[in-house]
Amino acid sequence: MRVAVDGPDVAAPGDLATAIAERLPALGRPAVVVPADGFLRPASVRLEHGRTDPDARYTDWLDAGGLAREVLDRVGPGGPAEYLPVLWDVARDRAARAAYRPMPPRGVLLVPGPLLQGVGLAFDVVVHLRVAPAARRRRFPADQAWELPVFDRYDDEVDPVSLADAVVLADRSEHPALVLRGRWA
Repeated sequence: MRVAVDGPDVAAPGDLATAIAERLPALGRPAVVVPADGFLRPASVRLEHGRTDPDARYTDWLDAGGLAREVLDRVGPGGPAEYLPVLWDVARDRAARAAYRPMPPRGVLLVPGPLLQGVGLAFDVVVHLRVAPAARRRRFPADQAWELPVFDRYDDEVDPVSLADAVVLADRSEHPALVLRGRWA
């Protein structure tokens, strides 16, 4: 099962994915977490229009093709049941050269990160961490405020709440609220 944990960094999608992965083995489902930030494009592509360009952040940062090819397709139906844990080392701006890892039988793959919907990625389940625009403006660090229009655009163009199987209302991180949608409602 391929699960997206979609949400801005201020909603901590990686923390939720890790917490889920830690609990699933007790239910007989081994889990692995493959953060989407290991599948960012090289700096020459991501930052071609500058370090703080919202349009480039929205369209050019995630290597959706690499994430699909090296992770989602490989653990999906008909795939070899293996995945690449990371494709690109952002700190060194070079290929990570990681080895493929086997996907455990009956395993759950959790991919945390922002802007994961609307780019054609084959997830079986999508959990969206919803942070309302006003809460984003309060919670985003000042040096990341340039990203705010990215998430406004994502809300307008993709409408991630309507596409998700489950939505976690995460305006206040200490009081999240779960809303089930689709087949879980």
